[in-house]
Amino acid sequence: MKQPLVKRVKRVLEHKGSILDIYSDYMELPDGKIEKWDYVEHRKGAAAVVPVLSDGRILMVSQYRNALERFTLEIPAGSRDSKTEPTIECAARELEEETGYYCENLEFLLSLRTTVAFCNELVDVYVARELVATNQQHLDEGEFIDVKPYTLEELCNLIYQGVIQDGKTVAAIMAYKNKYQ
Repeated sequence: MKQPLVKRVKRVLEHKGSILDIYSDYMELPDGKIEKWDYVEHRKGAAAVVPVLSDGRILMVSQYRNALERFTLEIPAGSRDSKTEPTIECAARELEEETGYYCENLEFLLSLRTTVAFCNELVDVYVARELVATNQQHLDEGEFIDVKPYTLEELCNLIYQGVIQDGKTVAAIMAYKNKYQ
């Protein structure tokens, strides 16, 4: 079945942020009407990592998220330094910065789009095993992160209880469980 034609006729930059730009897109719909849609461009993309300790527990980070006005439990993640930085390098950097562990061999798990209705953000997720402790986080300025290991069962229960709601974390934990259990 052929998809009806929808096309952008104009894009207006409304706000330029440090990693996001916010636009108003004027879209022509199949019936000829013009509608204004919001569009958020994530300029660099991101990477995340499921850090698995030798006993099978997964390291999680807790940090304050302004949009939710509370602390959240997530896998380590962050934006790439540039649009051309390989996501595997970003994932390795974020792992060490946020948890104080590094890993020589990251394994690709999945790619996901966080909010397809209005944002182009792409996150590549990796699995890290054979973790080596550096015993020191390397947090960005203004970053305050607690790290704690959880069993896969505990994490699944926290997802089903609605405690873990971060999309990349839910997708990563469930994909990890599906692939490795």
